[in-house]
Amino acid sequence: MGKTLFDKVWDAHVVDTITEGPDVLYIDKHLIHEVTSPVAFLGLEKRGLKVFRPENTIATPDHNIPTINQNKPIKEELSRMQVEKLVENTKKHGITLYGLNHPFQGIVHVIGPELGITQPGMTLVCGDSHTATHGAFGSVAFGIGTSEVEMVFASQCIMQPKPKKMKITVNGKLGKGVTAKDLILYIISKLTASGGTGYFIEYAGEAFRSLSMEGRMTVCNMSIECGARGGLIAPDETTFEYVKNREFAPKGEEWSKKLEYWKTLYSDDDAVFDKEYEFDAADIEPQITFGTNPGMGMGITQTVPVVNSDTTYQKALEYMQFEAGKPVLDTPVDYVFVGSCTNGRIEDIRAFANAVKGRKKADDVTVWIVPGSKQVEKQAIDEGLDKILAEAGIALRQPGCSACLAMNEDKVPAGKLSVSTSNRNFEGRQGPGSRTMLASPLTAAAVAITGKVTDPREII
Repeated sequence: MGKTLFDKVWDAHVVDTITEGPDVLYIDKHLIHEVTSPVAFLGLEKRGLKVFRPENTIATPDHNIPTINQNKPIKEELSRMQVEKLVENTKKHGITLYGLNHPFQGIVHVIGPELGITQPGMTLVCGDSHTATHGAFGSVAFGIGTSEVEMVFASQCIMQPKPKKMKITVNGKLGKGVTAKDLILYIISKLTASGGTGYFIEYAGEAFRSLSMEGRMTVCNMSIECGARGGLIAPDETTFEYVKNREFAPKGEEWSKKLEYWKTLYSDDDAVFDKEYEFDAADIEPQITFGTNPGMGMGITQTVPVVNSDTTYQKALEYMQFEAGKPVLDTPVDYVFVGSCTNGRIEDIRAFANAVKGRKKADDVTVWIVPGSKQVEKQAIDEGLDKILAEAGIALRQPGCSACLAMNEDKVPAGKLSVSTSNRNFEGRQGPGSRTMLASPLTAAAVAITGKVTDPREII
């Protein structure tokens, strides 16, 4: 029997298997940030241990940092302490740190791929659930808890039960105004926020093959939002061209050897999955969420579904101030956020800027455009996207996780409604009492211009 792509990568990294227990999995790259690493470092030191392979670990601050005035001290005390602790710990253990204002600094799941650290066939972990992003390269990547961060520090291995395998195929071409973000929001709405629990998802079909690497990263990033352990896409020429010549990508003879191996990373024709789904790209329109988890989404022209017997569902609608059976189109919006490890790449900022070019943002909406890294920020400026945004009345901010989560200064006020390109719309996710609708950068651009929920196909 053939193997799936997931099997090939996972099995190649199994150091040992515990009888009736988890596998001991070797980890190629460990990515860390300022939030989930301090306690792990502390635990290591209490046991008198050093980081086993510091050269396999990369650090950067992202969650708690401000996105303006990054040359000044961080105002919020806990955030400042965590960033300072990251500097101290990485120096003590000989770990590479791309700190604030370093040209490689950024959101951990943005800088890994853009620097060529993320490569096909790898295992990658990070104390952050959206580590699934790196699966876009045909790698096995997943988030871990603080105790597991300590485990990887100490041994470069982790104990994990092997997940089940799911295959999601989307055939056909995506329509006008339909992006990678719409594709994954559509899938999550069909599977629900728990439909992938216990699985690692492989995405296949023309709709995924047609995506850029940025788009594939968006898809894999949100695999966790349907409960899956992670997601991955088989590497192809699009993958290889993206990785080639990046800062830490293999060079010369090493590149040729790696490429030969990478071309074997696909699911065999007779590989068996535990569950499979198929969808038609023609059925997908621009998506938007209406509830308080990413599975509560729909096509932007549709009406909020009527579900009479579910009190949790009714509670979500009350929180969001929406009504079953009614549309969300034309709902006034207070904030627009473009950024995060889901949609903070140059392609996302470019799409937003091109959509607002020659237009002005609505007077009553606050718009935050936050690049995912210093490299994305530089490229946006080099392309003149910052000027296009400025002419529309919008400032390009500095890199960080920003308003994806309420752990820094970029918070949406209580009661205000945000259209966000981030990954989660939980109650208060963007600030206590805030309300969030997830959407693509194109939809965010349409909202920024009109000040209300708007179908992006009306402006492109």
